[in-house]
Formats: sequence, C-alpha cells, structure tokens
Amino acid sequence: MPDETPDPAESDRIDTDAGGAASGEGSDPDTPPDEAVDEAERLTRLAREAVDDAEAAAYREHRTDLLAERGYTARVREDETRDVLVLHPEEWVEDGTVYPSRIDDVDRGIEIPLSGPGEGDDWDEIDAHNRDLVEQVRDEHDAVHGDNAAALADFAGNHYAKPVESLTRDELAEFLEEYFPRNAWPTAEQRAVVEKSVVVAFEAADERCPIDPE
Repeated sequence: MPDETPDPAESDRIDTDAGGAASGEGSDPDTPPDEAVDEAERLTRLAREAVDDAEAAAYREHRTDLLAERGYTARVREDETRDVLVLHPEEWVEDGTVYPSRIDDVDRGIEIPLSGPGEGDDWDEIDAHNRDLVEQVRDEHDAVHGDNAAALADFAGNHYAKPVESLTRDELAEFLEEYFPRNAWPTAEQRAVVEKSVVVAFEAADERCPIDPE
C-alpha cells in the first residue's frame, strides 16, 4: 500500500522536474531549512518501511507537523520509473490539487527521489553488504551481537542508505540514543552490549569504529 494518496488531477499537477525545482538545499529563506528537509525525507522513508499502519501514520503526521511550521506540505508522486517526495508551499494546493496558477516561484518546490533507476540498485547493494556484515557478526560472536548488528543494518540502510561502517559518530549516537531503544525492541541483554555490538560490526568491515564502548 503506498504511503501517500497520488495527486488527484494529473492535468493540473505541476511538473517541477521540468520547471527547475530546488534540490533540497534549503538555502532560500522561503523554503524549509536543510535539517527540516532531511528530516522530512527520513520520516517518509520510515513510513514507507513501516510494517504497521499506525506506525506509518505516526511518521507521516510528524512530517506534516514539521513542514507546517514553515507553511509547507508533502506528498509522494508515484511515476512509472520512480517515486519522488515533493515538498511545496501549502498555498499551492486546494482540495488535494496543485494549481499552477497559484505558483509564484517554482523554485520553492523541493523534490527528493525516493526510488528509481540507480538509487534502488544502490540501496539493494548497500543492504546486501550490511546483511553480510550481520551474518559475519553472528558467526564470529553470538546471536545477541548479531541481533544488535541487524538493528544497526536496518538503521544504516533505511535512514541513511549507507554501509554500516560509513556511519559517523553523530549518526551512531542517533542509533544508540534514539533508534535502538525505540525501534529495535531490544532485550535487556541486547541493551547491555549494544555499544560493543556496534564496535564488532565495524570490526567485521575492517574499519575503526568512531565510538568507544563503555
């Protein structure tokens, strides 16, 4: 089930691909800042990956509130070749339809590809790499570290679309402080060793971990 309702009027929909939509840099004071754009993309990807409808709805509601603070709204445009997250001012829309006549500056629109040629293949390759690391951790350590490494792989792929060993110190802090306790449903045994699990996952990739376990 798609996480958004497609635009109801194809003929009235603005094609920001052709109109020079912003890339999400957020440099214009009239557009959301980079942090808000990045968070909107993250929440959208979380909603698309969620297995529970209520969880997906919560992510979308959080995104709506975030963007509303800047007078923006979001939708996902589903084309034959790719899905695109579109962020644009709320005044462009009436009854779910984007009206070109309401658009005073097309550069205020922001488009973020969520899937499509190249990106999907890249993500699949990254995910396969991360899963190989998880299996290596399971083989070389134990199931507890393996389960924690699997949660780390989910976080790295779904949130940042990057290999586990490319996660930065700040991203790992986000995993440990926010994602892991809220999304991994860890046991007490997992919680007790999660920082060590992160380190052994990096070791499996022959990379130095940017955090030190306590």
